[in-house]
Amino acid sequence: MTTNTTKPGFLTGFVLGMRLLGRGFRLWATSPRLMLIGAIPGLITLVLLVAAAVALGLNLDTLSRVLTPFATGWDEVYRTGIRIVVMAAIAGAALLIFIYSYAAITLLIGQPFFEKISERVEESLGGVPAQVEAPLLASIARGIGESLRVLLVTIAIGLGLFLLGFIPLVGTLLAWVLGAITGGWFLALELSTVAFERRGLALKQRRKALAAQRSTTLGFGIATFLLFLVPLGALVTMPAAAAGATMLARRSLGEADRPPR
Repeated sequence: MTTNTTKPGFLTGFVLGMRLLGRGFRLWATSPRLMLIGAIPGLITLVLLVAAAVALGLNLDTLSRVLTPFATGWDEVYRTGIRIVVMAAIAGAALLIFIYSYAAITLLIGQPFFEKISERVEESLGGVPAQVEAPLLASIARGIGESLRVLLVTIAIGLGLFLLGFIPLVGTLLAWVLGAITGGWFLALELSTVAFERRGLALKQRRKALAAQRSTTLGFGIATFLLFLVPLGALVTMPAAAAGATMLARRSLGEADRPPR
C-alpha cells in the first residue's frame, strides 16, 4: 500500500485537490445508480435553501434600508450606491452560509447514502486500516453538534465578510474571494466527516489533519464551492464531492489514495 507522507508545494497541492474532486466525479460513470441515489438528499435540501434564498432576495432592498438609516438624507445617487453595496455584502455573506448549510444538511439527511459512497471509495483503495465502530445515534448526535459548531463559525465569518463589503471599490470583491476560500475550507471539513468518523477522529483532529495538507484541501474545497454556484451544480457535485473528500481524508492521514497494485 502506498502512503502519502510528503507535503506538495502550494500550486501542486491545490491542483491535486481539484483532481481529487475530478476522481470523485468518475463514480458517476462507474456507479451511476449509487450516485443518483446520493443526489436525492441534495434535491430535498436544495428546495429548502432555494426557498430561503428567494425570501432573502425579495427582502434585500428592505434589509439594506434597515441597515443604512444614516443614508436617508443623502442624495439619491449616494443613497442608492451604499444600499447596492449593502445588498451585495448581504448576498455574499448569505451565500457562504447557504453553501455550508447545504452540505451539512444534505449529509445529515442522506447519511446512509454518503456512507455507502465513502465505503465504495475506501474499498477500492484498500479498505480502512483501523476502523472504529460507533453507535449510530451517538454518531449522528456528535455530527449534528460538530456541524452546528462549524456553522456558528461560518456565520461569524459571514458577518465579517459583510462588514468587509463596506470598504469602497475593493471591499465587495475581496469579500467574495475570501468567501470562496473560507467556504471551500469549511466544505472540505464537512464533506470529509464521514471518512474521518470511520476512524474515530473528532473535529479538532480532522482540522489538524486537513491543515497538514492545506493547499490540497483548499484546491478540493474551492473547486467544490465554485461548482455549487452553478445552477443545479450542487446536485451533481455533492455525491462526487463525498467520494473526493474520502480520498482527501485518506491522503491527509498518510493513507493510500490510489488503488493498490
